[in-house]
Amino acid sequence: MSSISNATKTVVQKIPLCKTRASPRDKEAWVPRLKEELSALIKYVEFNKQNDNDWFRIEPVDMGRSWKGKCWYVHELVKYEFDVHFDLPVSYPTTPFEIVLPELDGKTVKMYRGGKICLSAHFKPLWAKNVPHFGIAHALAMGLAPWLAAEVPHLIDAGHLKKGETNKKQ
Repeated sequence: MSSISNATKTVVQKIPLCKTRASPRDKEAWVPRLKEELSALIKYVEFNKQNDNDWFRIEPVDMGRSWKGKCWYVHELVKYEFDVHFDLPVSYPTTPFEIVLPELDGKTVKMYRGGKICLSAHFKPLWAKNVPHFGIAHALAMGLAPWLAAEVPHLIDAGHLKKGETNKKQ
């Protein structure tokens, strides 16, 4: 985890690892993996709340094939909230999923078309080394959280996000 901060490493070490190599397309084999994913997410949320770092809510859709929710980042005592969603690819967990923040589409170069955040340089190689152990909670902790911490202040400084704005695309 060389490109990951020590603070993030500490958090990730608290998240239970997944054991089952299955995707939602694997029918019965997916049920144990989904339980592992939910258990890891619960532990991650509990850890965040204990450390006054509650920053997202997500829920599974269609037996965990898709996920949707909200994430937020507080900058200079102002909360910036965004819709977040992702679909698990057919090759999950071998291939990580793409996290989408649709309201920020086109506002930063660290994003692909459609509002998909850029995780390729640092996170995807780390994910590949940890298949099938990393799951949704790990992607949020090592992907989305650092991305928000780096990009939201930059978007505010660049004038793409304004205090009091609803953060919806105009």
